[in-house]
Amino acid sequence: MSDTNQSPLQLQPLLQRAAWLRKLYFTRAAFSFVWVALAFTVAKGSPIVASALLVIYPAWDALANLWDARMTGGAKANPTQVLNAWISALVTVAVAVSLGLKLQLILAIFGAWAIVAGLLQLATAIRRRKSDKGQWVMMLSGAQSALAGGFFVAQQGSAAPVVQTFAGYAAVGAVYFLISGLVILVRKAKGKAGGFASESG
Repeated sequence: MSDTNQSPLQLQPLLQRAAWLRKLYFTRAAFSFVWVALAFTVAKGSPIVASALLVIYPAWDALANLWDARMTGGAKANPTQVLNAWISALVTVAVAVSLGLKLQLILAIFGAWAIVAGLLQLATAIRRRKSDKGQWVMMLSGAQSALAGGFFVAQQGSAAPVVQTFAGYAAVGAVYFLISGLVILVRKAKGKAGGFASESG
């Protein structure tokens, strides 16, 4: 059934969900842009800041996925987000331990994480594609994340700067979240215009 055949009461939950996802995507984009800016500026001259950024990123991803699951039907309705949250939490611990013990495994850890998280994001977007707008962008983002993960694993042991290498990945992810939020915003604006036109007609 198309949106034009649905009553205002039927459309209300869909509009609320769209507003929530738009807020989530814009928030995640903003966080990633700030993280990237810090990675390319302050972190270059401060190993402490660089280490903190590497721990904060997966920790934030875990919280964002739990937030997402909670606001879109709960854990049972969102198994991929919940699993993603748990994996991100484990990655946070693994990164902290690796930094503390100076194991030099960060790129491999982030690479494996990017592959798994990307596939889970892809699965989430495929599941949501019929009910939520902007999911084609999230599908592209998930696929790109999985590919980038392979690159990180291959870079392990090289002289590549860890924070700046991962910052490029985070920047691309931020753009995907921003585009998804804009897609939902534009669709909302078109919906309002269509509703006004039908009322005035």
